[in-house]
Amino acid sequence: MEQTWRWFGAENDPVKVEHMLQAGVESVVTALYELPNGAIWTQDAIRARQQSLHTREDGGKGGLRWSVVESLPVSDAIKRQDKDFAVHVANYRKSLENLAACGIETVCYNLMPVLDWTRTELRRRLPHGGTTMAFDLVDFAVFDIHLLARAGAKDDYDDAICEAAGTRLRVLNDAQRAALVRNVVAGLPGANDNLSLDDVREMLELWQPISDSTLRAHATDFLAEVVPTAERLDIRLCCHPDDPPFPLLGLPRIVSNAEDYAALVEAVPSPANGITFCTGSLGVDPGFDPASFIERLGAHIHFVHLRTTRRDGPSGAGKVSFHEDEHLGGDTDLVQTVRALLAEEARRKASGRADHNIPFRPDHGQDLIDDLTRSGMPGYPLIGRLRGLAELRGVIAAFTA
Repeated sequence: MEQTWRWFGAENDPVKVEHMLQAGVESVVTALYELPNGAIWTQDAIRARQQSLHTREDGGKGGLRWSVVESLPVSDAIKRQDKDFAVHVANYRKSLENLAACGIETVCYNLMPVLDWTRTELRRRLPHGGTTMAFDLVDFAVFDIHLLARAGAKDDYDDAICEAAGTRLRVLNDAQRAALVRNVVAGLPGANDNLSLDDVREMLELWQPISDSTLRAHATDFLAEVVPTAERLDIRLCCHPDDPPFPLLGLPRIVSNAEDYAALVEAVPSPANGITFCTGSLGVDPGFDPASFIERLGAHIHFVHLRTTRRDGPSGAGKVSFHEDEHLGGDTDLVQTVRALLAEEARRKASGRADHNIPFRPDHGQDLIDDLTRSGMPGYPLIGRLRGLAELRGVIAAFTA
């Protein structure tokens, strides 16, 4: 398994090239985050990001390779099939051509509407003194029902959660309410532009006509347009699951479990139409079984996120509370998951597949030690992920010795 590390670029990430080298990272997962969704990624911009991985801060040689794009965003215009659909699809194909010309073969994307991911706490204090990201269902109901005041929001929660949300609202002061809004909105594209609740309401209004079946049809149309291009270029597209894997804010969800993924890869059959296997997102579902997922759909897995979550609080109406746990803790057995992934790699190698070595990264991580003094991206600390990578590397070594 190829050991990768997500990086947000020299301008935005406190993790440096030398830190990744010292961690033993083999390649890097990154993207052109500064570009708006739907724009063309030019070869010049791609090569500039590649070049930034070749030099350490002290001027020494870096030599890291950009192996996986995460993400080349699928714009809301594509997901909703708005007026810019055709232009954005053409731009997506052109971006794939430019990535291929620069030697990049794996491209992650997601089909989540509006929210890329959702947490109610970005730095929850843990008993050992570190922090982690968390989703508390009662807090989210406070945001949805009372702060956002979305029409019909109460219908998405059971009576106990609605009552608990009303009780919690009364004990939150203005600063705590504002912090809750900031935390939830952090998963929105453009969140750094200080989106207001009115901005969120306007975004949700655009999605009112879109059901699960409509979004699934639009996703199939998108894949029918871009998968032939990816196949011609030997690019592997891989869709990330919904995070968390249940409906929020009345929005459609179509990539939340193995059945959803089976429908996705069967909609446009191709080696280029694949899966980002994220054990953290999928593992929030109490019914998630990583070994059976890999046995059923492993041939389509092009990229892996290894992390664990722990269900830890109020739940109801198909929704649960959870936090990001240690990599070898939580509700998903990553030891047996790695064993199953290594078996899938062996099957690929025996069949002659050139892509038998699957890239993975230690996804997310708890803020530990010096992480607590850095202003890094939530969920992407240096030491917390370094610990996770070391643990996962040990598991891999045990199975491959």
